[in-house]
Amino acid sequence: MTAEAASGSLGADPLGLLARTGRTQDTAHHLADAAALAARCGRDYPSVRAITVDALVYHDAGASAAQELGCSLATGVAYLRELTRAGLSVDAAAAQLEFRYAATADQFLTIAKLRAARRLWSRVTEVCGAGREGAGQRQHAVTSRVMMTERDPWVNMLRTTVACLAAGLGGAEAVTVLPFDSALGLPDALARRVARNTQSILLEESHLARVIDPAGGSWYVEQLTDDLARAAWAWFQEIERAGGQQAALGSGLVRERIAATWAERSEAIARRREPITGVSEFPNLREQPVVREPAPSPYAGSAAAAADGGLPTVRRSEGFEALRTRSDAHLAETGHRPRVFLATIGPVAAHTARASFAANLFQSGGLETVPGEGAEAFAASGAAVACLCSSDALYTEHAASTAAALKDAGAQRVLLAGKPGEWSAVDGYIFVGCDAIAALTAVLDESGVAR
Repeated sequence: MTAEAASGSLGADPLGLLARTGRTQDTAHHLADAAALAARCGRDYPSVRAITVDALVYHDAGASAAQELGCSLATGVAYLRELTRAGLSVDAAAAQLEFRYAATADQFLTIAKLRAARRLWSRVTEVCGAGREGAGQRQHAVTSRVMMTERDPWVNMLRTTVACLAAGLGGAEAVTVLPFDSALGLPDALARRVARNTQSILLEESHLARVIDPAGGSWYVEQLTDDLARAAWAWFQEIERAGGQQAALGSGLVRERIAATWAERSEAIARRREPITGVSEFPNLREQPVVREPAPSPYAGSAAAAADGGLPTVRRSEGFEALRTRSDAHLAETGHRPRVFLATIGPVAAHTARASFAANLFQSGGLETVPGEGAEAFAASGAAVACLCSSDALYTEHAASTAAALKDAGAQRVLLAGKPGEWSAVDGYIFVGCDAIAALTAVLDESGVAR
């Protein structure tokens, strides 16, 4: 193969390394090496890109789509400055960059993000004086690690399929689909094959690459693209005012903002406003665990790096999965899972809805549910915690007496499925929008499950 025929991306990303590790001492040296590598590629290997603007590190830390875009813009601008100082023209410098973004199962947000990224980068290169050749942005989309689950990992195949579809519709030139079991360890042959064939089917059978910008003209997508572009540009400008991406990483600005965003999203996940199928919704306690050999972290030493000021790596299902892990350990130690007694009151029509809701919620924390009526059924259930399930009208009549009877029978805690009301006899409430992780943690604690 001749030098002219060689193509690909070498992946140099000094600022991405800084973001992952928090180590600032070698960044200047790494930037100089990357600039020299880019100059050589531009001179001797015209189809090889030396530098990758990897926004995955920000996404994997919990950044919003706008923050991911803003950080990628600031990083790209920093590389343009470094490369032009090394003697490359703006066009040649821009040609050395490849941008890597996360694709999620939120298909419209992913489509809008990739569209907004091209629009924003075109504006940056225009201001920098690049010609038409330097204005384009080469995009590599990778399905999100944040959305992958360890529990019920088969659902990950659906998540990555939607993400791959969105990346193609959004205009990414290259797409990497992570295997459905990648959160568990080393993927097996089936997982690798499914990941490979996902985009093959979308390309060959769904003809995904035959239409340019198929979402263009959709009012919703266009508006979402505009909103995202404006928010990302504002964040990019804030980073620039702080001295650029390297300075913003060193000062902790990027880390603090992303942490605040993730805290807000974690609150929504805990309250099940962002449902996770198979984890926070419709869990299956009887599913057979999928076991894989351990795999090294995609970011080597990520825990230590986060302690040193690097960005952490997160997954949205971690909170619920930690509760399930506690339940699994209890099962292995005692031979049974912790249980909650669902104390149904009145006819089936009065308690079915809330009993079903309560069962779904408790099982998401690894708690088995045992429905029944009365103190005798509770005593036989083996549960330490009970939850009243019925209508508001029947609660008014029977909640106090039923709760008292359950406590006399040994219930350490009595909850009520419904919005907080005038039922002082109970110890707490579970309802749509409650902090499920906090409620489940308390029940596991009351049930004597080790942390």
